Order: sequence, then C-alpha cells, then structure tokens
Amino acid sequence: MGLIRTSKHSTKSSLLPSKSKSSFSTPTYSASQTMKTTIKIYGVSLSLILINLAAIMERADENLLPSVYKEVSEAFNAGPSDLGYLTFIRNFVQGLSSPLAGCVLESDKRIWFGNWGIGGGVMATVMAGQTFWGVQGWRCAFVLMASLSALIGILVLLYVDDPKKRFSPTQDASDSSERGDSIYNGNASVTSVWRHSWAATKSVIKVQTFQIIVLQGIIGSLPWTAMVFFTMWFELIGFDNNSSATLLSLFAIGCALGSFIGGSIADRLTQTYPYSGRIMCAQFSAFMGIPFSWFLLRVIPQSVTSFLTFSITLFFMGLTISWNGTAANAPMFAEVVPVKHRTMIYAFDRAFEGSFSSVAAPLVGILAEKMFGYNSKSVDPIKGSSPEALALSKGLLSMMAVPFGLCCLCYTPLYFIFKKDRENARMQVIKEEEMM
Repeated sequence: MGLIRTSKHSTKSSLLPSKSKSSFSTPTYSASQTMKTTIKIYGVSLSLILINLAAIMERADENLLPSVYKEVSEAFNAGPSDLGYLTFIRNFVQGLSSPLAGCVLESDKRIWFGNWGIGGGVMATVMAGQTFWGVQGWRCAFVLMASLSALIGILVLLYVDDPKKRFSPTQDASDSSERGDSIYNGNASVTSVWRHSWAATKSVIKVQTFQIIVLQGIIGSLPWTAMVFFTMWFELIGFDNNSSATLLSLFAIGCALGSFIGGSIADRLTQTYPYSGRIMCAQFSAFMGIPFSWFLLRVIPQSVTSFLTFSITLFFMGLTISWNGTAANAPMFAEVVPVKHRTMIYAFDRAFEGSFSSVAAPLVGILAEKMFGYNSKSVDPIKGSSPEALALSKGLLSMMAVPFGLCCLCYTPLYFIFKKDRENARMQVIKEEEMM
C-alpha cells in the first residue's frame, strides 16, 4: 500500500563535536529518547497528510454555516442581519482563541487540538437540498463533518510527529538560553508562558511593517467575510443547490490556483525588486477585487441563464484576488518577525484580523435590510426572489469594493519602511548568533 516506516535518529549531533559557539554542555540522550518512527504513505509523511487534513477541516468549518444560510433562514425565520450575527460570533470567538493556542504551542507542553471544523461549503450546499432518514440535509451535514473532524483530531493526537522533539541538543541549548529552560522543558506555569508571550508580542508590535500588515489584514479580510453570503445570493437568484455548489467550487479552485500563481510571481519579481516586488503583487491583487466585484454583483444579469458568465467571472476573480497571503503577507511577515516567536505572533495576527473583520457579515445583512429593502418574507423557498437578490448584491458590493480599495492603499507605506525593518531583523539575528 505504499506505507513505509522510517526511523529518524537525533543522536548524531550529540555524538559529533559541537560546532556551536554556545557555552552550554551537550546533554546525552538514550536511543529510546531520540529515535522517532515516522510513517510514510507513498513517500509522503503521515504527519504532513494529517496536518493538511486538519487545516482543510478548519477551513470547512468557516464555510459550513454560510453554505446553508438559505435553509437556516427558512428554518428559523432569520434575515441576513441575523445570519450575519451568527457568523460574527463564530469568527470572533475563533479569533480570540488563536492567541491561546499560539501561547500553548510556544511551550513544549504541546496539546494537539483537533480542528473541530464541521463541514465543507460545497458538500453542505449539495446536502442542504436533500433529506436523509427524515432529517434535513443541512443538519446531517453538520453532524457528518463534526464526526470527521473528531476522527482527524484523534489521528493527529496519535500519529502526528512533533518536530520540536526532533531538535538537536545544541538547538535545545540555544533555545533555552534565549527563552528559559522552564518553558521548553514544559515546566513553566501558565502565568509565565503568558507573560513571556505578551513580552514578545509587545516587542514585535513596535515593528511598523507588522503594524501595516495587520491593518491591511483587518481591512482586506472584510470582503472575504462578506463573501459568506455568496451561496445565499445564488439561491435567491434561482440557482438550485447543485448549481450554487458548482459556482462556489469554481471560485475556490480559482483561489487555490491564484495563491500558488501569485506566490510564484512574487518570488520571481522579488529577485529583481527585493524590497518592492511583493508589495506590487499584493496591491495588484487587492485592486483587482474592485472591478471583479462590480462586474459580478452589478453588471451580470441576475438570472439562472447567466450561469456560464457567473462561472467564468468567479474563476478568474478567485485567480487574481487571492495573491496577498502567499505573495506578500506571509513572506514579509516572516522577514520581520523573529523565528522563535512566529507561532505565537501569527496567532495574534489571526486574532486581530478574524475578530475585527467578522463585523462585515452583519453589516452586509444590515445594509441589505435597512438600506436596500431586503424582505425575508418575500423569498420563495424554491424559486428565490429577484428583488431580494438585488438588495443583497448591493449590500455585498458595499462591503467588498470599498475595503478592497482601502486594502490596496494600506500597502503603500511598506515601500518606505519594509527595507529598514527587514535589515533591523537581520542585524538582530546576527547579534544573537554572535552571543551564542
């Protein structure tokens, strides 16, 4: 079946003379402490497979509820603003929990949290129109995906190899000198871990590049949060569950390809423009959200006969507006944040972005209902409602085009400060290496 077990020994570094300048003595380890059996399937680490599955389930969790907005609205007589508040609460709580997980992962007391994501958008949309054993399909989707998430969480706990445990003794000594033996030995109290994490956070927050990346992330996440209403909008136009799922799939495929293409273009452009290439790619991607949002929500006739036009537009929209994370944010973030603090700092960044940007969902609903005349009582459960689809599209456009434009502008200061922050980070690393 292609399943291979390979043993990784970390005793080699302890048997050879240390090349490190550290004054710490090199501890000895028994073979049982340093040998880790890694399971591979067709040459791919099982740990890598499970971690990716966990990430997929986490993303699925974010897309499940929006994918069944229409069915939930009918079941509970809820309007867009009510549905938006549900998404706001979910995203806000998830954002607040990110720093907790980041701080836990900063210590060696690693607790494997299963990603309790409970569904995938496309699958939930398809299931929503069905009935299983007398139970509505959207309810079954929640139960099914929750079960899958629990299973993946258990597999992660049992089979994922913690890379921290494979560090060489020299690296362990160096890390201990920087951050304290108690934290890496797992003996630190919760208070000391939080205190250390907060001190690290305050030092990184002072970096201007970090501040701008977080600011644009908050603004740039608003359109993506607003997009949770896409499925409901398609169904209001009159598309059935399968057609709506197909449209969402094309958009997701475009985003996946766009992330890869954008990152590749930025890498090549950086070879010529090391301090501005990534910024240019990010601004291009953010700017493209404006014309695509306008064309998708206002130009294309909102009719089931426009399926092909919607499909092409959504695919190319995803292909061009999804560059920022891989092309600019993550690589630039990594260059100005110390390696030893990245896990925790990324968690705080996600907390800021997820918490603040979650307001977009209820704002779309409020605009659609209060300003553009959306009336949930006028929606036909089967055929949808053209007036309500138009009102929702206007609310979506308001929360997509404007934030995309502001996000594009937020990158501009990086042309002047990224070079300085990058050089400062490199000098700090050199000084730390000299002190070892």
